[in-house]
Amino acid sequence: MATRTTQLLVIDPQNDFCDLPATHCPAGSAPSLPVAGAHADMLRLAAFIRAQADQLDAITVTLDSHQRFDIAHPGFWQQAGGGAVEPFTPITAAQVRAGDFAPRNATALPRTLAYLDALEAQGRYTLMVWPVHCEVGSWGHGVHADMLAACGDWQLQRQRAVRNVFKGTNPWTEHYSAIEAEVPDAGDASTVLNTALLQSLGQADRLLIAGEASSHCVRSTTEHIVQHLPRLVPGWQARRIVLLTDGMSPVGGFEAQHQAFMEAMRAAGAQLASMREISL
Repeated sequence: MATRTTQLLVIDPQNDFCDLPATHCPAGSAPSLPVAGAHADMLRLAAFIRAQADQLDAITVTLDSHQRFDIAHPGFWQQAGGGAVEPFTPITAAQVRAGDFAPRNATALPRTLAYLDALEAQGRYTLMVWPVHCEVGSWGHGVHADMLAACGDWQLQRQRAVRNVFKGTNPWTEHYSAIEAEVPDAGDASTVLNTALLQSLGQADRLLIAGEASSHCVRSTTEHIVQHLPRLVPGWQARRIVLLTDGMSPVGGFEAQHQAFMEAMRAAGAQLASMREISL
């Protein structure tokens, strides 16, 4: 009898996205983009990995990975007159053309407008200026300590490595999804469709998905999986996906996007379940 395989995909379980208590932070450090509920999500997920280690055949962890210079960070932008642009400011191509906002490097204007036009044409997201987060090499870029320990124990128990997928290193495009950037850069292989990752995930009979945040990176990654996997893996269907609902939370103010995502995935055939409900 064939054995059913189960993979776990954990999206961006990083310190900067977790609402960590001070006891979990080094002196002088704090998460830059904490998602309410994320710390509890990661504690539950870490316990789940420990309890179900022998049933998890593969674990993939994605890592949001940025530099300070980034089209979605404040230091890239200025207001008319040179004033700073605050985090959580949405910026449209029309506003840039009107002179309300501009890249601090004036020579970047044509490329910036081309990006905004392409992004808005897709109708998925408006560019959002986020706080600097998940800066490569920083504490905030690191994986939540309990999750890191649980994944480390799983590796030793199962004698196989966690697969790490880095996303977001290109400063000229947003990269919510682990599958491809919002506007792929043909000259940068890290931004285009990650068919190797898709095909690997597509081999699972059951693909468990959790992480942060459900309104953005979990949502975008899952949508891309559902969009692209059927043509890469014959017979693959969204019913193989299980969204671990108590292992993800939305960015504050984006609860409606979280709910719409859940409803769309249920309609596509994916399962929604808590870690207590699922049986491996």
